[in-house]
Amino acid sequence: MAVKRQDAWTPDDDMILAEVTLRHIREGGTQLSAFEEVAEKLGRTPAACGFRWNSTVRKKYEAAIQIAKSQRQKRLQERNRNQSHRVKSGEDATGDSLYTIDNIIRFLRQYKNEVAELKRQQKLLEKEIKEKEALLSKLEAENNEMKAHLEHVQSDYRLVNDDYRTLVQIMERARKMALLTEEDEALSKAKFRMEENGNLERLDK
Repeated sequence: MAVKRQDAWTPDDDMILAEVTLRHIREGGTQLSAFEEVAEKLGRTPAACGFRWNSTVRKKYEAAIQIAKSQRQKRLQERNRNQSHRVKSGEDATGDSLYTIDNIIRFLRQYKNEVAELKRQQKLLEKEIKEKEALLSKLEAENNEMKAHLEHVQSDYRLVNDDYRTLVQIMERARKMALLTEEDEALSKAKFRMEENGNLERLDK
């Protein structure tokens, strides 16, 4: 059983996925069988291989896919010509008819598997979309919360700034009042000394 890996796809991984898938297309196999083979080689799940193919790798190999489909068509035409030749050569037509029915049954089974794989991939994509939407909602909520917090901080800053300016004005007034008080005291002392000096002069006389 393949081990489920969570690491990123490397260019070599993509190359292996492309080579195996193109080979299955060319030989008439299903993409599901290709993804299962790649999953065994790379230690990933078939769903992961299918998702990688359809989301990224397939776009790079559109020309190669068309060539592989063309080769598959040529193989099928060649096989049909061989069958017709055997019938004309007198071989058992019943066997050929059964072989054609087997081809139809095989094709229907392959088609059923491919549809099932596409449904699985669709579910994976829908799950991923839901996860992205949930993440987006979470980020939007966090963004709104951060905006509200920023507005609150800005409001607090304005209040603190106003308080600081008021405090500076009060301190400036207090400093001026202190200077005036000191000047008044100095004047009073000077006046007192002058008065004392005046009294002493009168006593000397």
